Formats: sequence, structure tokens, C-alpha cells
Amino acid sequence: MSREGGLTLLTGASGYVGGRLRRALEAGGRPLRCMARRPDYLRSRVADGTEVVAGDVLDPGSLPNALRGVHTAYYLIHSMASSSDYAENDRRGAESFAKAAREAGVRRLVYLGGLGQGQRLSRHLASRQEVGRLLRESGIPTIEFRASIVIGSGSLSFELVRSLVEKLPAMVTPSWVDTPTQPIGIEDLVAYLMAALDLPVQESVVYEIGGPDRVSYGDLMREYARLRGLRRVMVSVPLLTPRLSSLWLALVSPVYAQVGRELIDGVRNATVVQDDGALRDFTVRPSGIRKVLARALVNEDLGFAATRWSDALSSQRAPRGWGGVKFGSRLVDSRAAWVNRGPDQAFGPISRIGGDAGWYYANALWRLRGLLDIAVGGPGMRRGRRDPESVMPGDTLDFWRVEAVESGRLLRLAAEMRIPGRAWLQFEVTPTDGGSLIRQTALFDPMGVGGLLYWYGLWGIHQMVFAGMLRNIVRASAPTSHCP
Repeated sequence: MSREGGLTLLTGASGYVGGRLRRALEAGGRPLRCMARRPDYLRSRVADGTEVVAGDVLDPGSLPNALRGVHTAYYLIHSMASSSDYAENDRRGAESFAKAAREAGVRRLVYLGGLGQGQRLSRHLASRQEVGRLLRESGIPTIEFRASIVIGSGSLSFELVRSLVEKLPAMVTPSWVDTPTQPIGIEDLVAYLMAALDLPVQESVVYEIGGPDRVSYGDLMREYARLRGLRRVMVSVPLLTPRLSSLWLALVSPVYAQVGRELIDGVRNATVVQDDGALRDFTVRPSGIRKVLARALVNEDLGFAATRWSDALSSQRAPRGWGGVKFGSRLVDSRAAWVNRGPDQAFGPISRIGGDAGWYYANALWRLRGLLDIAVGGPGMRRGRRDPESVMPGDTLDFWRVEAVESGRLLRLAAEMRIPGRAWLQFEVTPTDGGSLIRQTALFDPMGVGGLLYWYGLWGIHQMVFAGMLRNIVRASAPTSHCP
């Protein structure tokens, strides 16, 4: 890939698409600068050599420094989730950015907007297309991509489908569930965005992009259920308005409550590709929906496991409440304690957990849980552990299996007991001034209503056990410590 394009500026680098694109740009060796409203949050995530600067499109004075020396700028900013006046904020932001980019001598803009045709676009889609128009009117050659649903592990649409299918064996579905769309996989979308760097253009151009399949949200849910081996019943109720639909969505997917109404209102518009210019001008050939969904399911666990759960929780600022923290459609109990010992000493008790050493709290309850697991065909607690002092990926620890281990830093266990869902238990040790921070995270991925009943029914017991476990791990690490 040519590197003659000079410095690239990426906005929205902490977002879903922007984060994926940032990693692709870094892997490609591009000189990269990221602009962020909170640069300190982003700096810990970027690769060595990637510059991070402060900038806010609603603060025009912050833009000249961010745009200085930039050849190509990606505009991946959208404020729907942050404000009810998002359309006005997006308009102001695009105008400010376009003006500052022109004055800085930027040679190319790349923007990701939304598909949709006609005069009655939803406010969300109309705003997305207005931003593209404002960037094109800057006079800078602008490549605008218009996409429909983006499918990938962690994407809004994928998590929406996942949440509905996993939680509801039967559901009433409003008319928007049958609206035609043309989804695109996140990997294919990033491929288009990367290719835009080297596309020879002299003037602005709009490309409509999507996968080869025209499907509805209903089709996506049925295909997801097929891949997961679930039986689901959907009954259409056409009279559900966008407002009622958003309330229904909020009941089963609280994480989307802030944007539910705008999202549903936008889905009533067909979002399909009408112009095949992208297939003529790019070599990208997007995958079909079956492959995209299957890839998202595989990558979901890999991507989530690779993410620092504590960082993700703090970035979401999710308040702790009855039943734990929701992370997408998963449920998380995360707690931390400080110990005045180095990481290796702090990690010692963690590396010895399970087997004859037990689980540091309420071992009688752990044995009872093992007996119940054996009664329903699970492995129970009889497998013990291979070695009393060390663990390796793939080892069994009673009814857990070691999924990942890094000496002195990380132990992640995946549950193999019989439960209505999937579960993980992770321990992380981070060095701090004068000691170490031990973070213990239990995560449960419920399957259907039974999974939710399991989590909430045992919540009180889990709270007691998880708190006692961490407390005694700390005591085993050092005699003097405290929990923040």
C-alpha cells in the first residue's frame, strides 16, 4: 500500500468503527494522528507512533492544531447518543470541521454516512446525509460512504439482534422488523475506508456500500437463532409505533434506551444500495450475511476476552445496581482491591485457586454447587487441577477451564458447569505505586429467560461469594491491604 498520502487524521477513534479503523491504519504503517475530546482516555489504546491531540468539532478553536499538516482526514463523528439536539450539533460540527480543514490545506476528506432515499428520511438518516453534504461543500474532495446496518462483534445492530434473540423465546415484532436493509460486515466496511486513502479522485463522490444480501432485521434474527441453535417465534404486530417500539426495546435491551427511539425511527426507511459504483471503483467484495453473522459470533468472544473488562466498564460509566452491571446483553460483577505487594506476590494466591486449595470463600457452597452440577450431567468439582502451583491454558480447575494466563498479570477461566448461558471469571493484577491492584470480574452471558432468572435468583449468594473470595485472596497476598 502506498504511503505517499502523508499524515492521516482520524476523528472518532474511540468509537466502534473508528477504533477498528485505527488499528487497521496502524497495522498499515500510516503516519496517523487521532483527534479526541478526551485524549488521555485514548492515549493508552493507540500504538507507539500514533499521535493523539485534543480537539472538539464543537470548539472551532481546537481544530487548527489537530488539522495542521494533514493530507487526509476521516470524519467519523456522530452525537446521537450524547444529546437530544444531536442534529444541530452534527450540523455545527461538520461546518466547523469543513472550514478548518479547508483553511489547513487538507487534501481529502473521508466520511461514513447512512443509506436511505426519498424525501421522508428519519431525522437520524437525514442528519447523516446532511453532514456529508456539508463536508462536500467545503470544496475538499470528499469520499462519502453510505452504509446500512453494520454487523460485527460489539456493533449496535449485532448486539440488538443478539439481545432480542437470546432473551426472548417468543416476541411480538413491529413493522420495522420487516424493512429491507443491506447489511455490511465491519471488516468489509473498514476495508472500504482503508481503500479510500489511495483512490484516485479529483472531486467529491458518494458511494453506497453493502453486502450482497437484502434482508430485514427479522431475517437477521432468524439467521442468528439458526447459528446459535435456538428456536424463536416472532409474531408481527404492525400497529406498534416507533415510540412504543423503543419502549419495548428498552425493556429487553436497557443499554439502548438513550437512542432507541431515533434508531427505530430510522429503521422504518429502506436502506439498500441503489448504485453499484463502489463495486466498480473498489476491489472490496463484501461477504454475505450468513458469513458475516458467523464471523461476528466467533469474534465476539475473542474480542471481548481481549478487552480489559475493567476499562470497558469505567468507560461506560454504568452505575452499579441490583443484579450487577449490564455490558451489552451480558451481566458483570467487577470489584477491585489494593495490596501492598508486587504483582508476582499478589498473583500467587490467584495462580493456586481451585483444587485442594479451594476457592478462598464458602468452599462448602462450592462443593454443593459441584454436586448439583454432577446431578444435571456436568463435571462438578471432581476434576481438581493439574498442578497445585501453576496453571496453563487448557487446564481444568474443577468445573472451570483456563482460557488464558499471564504470570503475574492475568488469569481467565471459562465455566464448564451446566448453566443457562456462558460464564467467565477473570483476575487481573496491575502494578501501582507501593503495591498492586487486584481486579476480580465475573461475567455471565445469559441464554433466554432462564439465564436471567438464574443470574437474578442467585445474585445475593454471588455477591457474598465474590466479595468473600476477593477479600481472602487479598489476605493471602499480604497482611495489610484495603479495598477501594
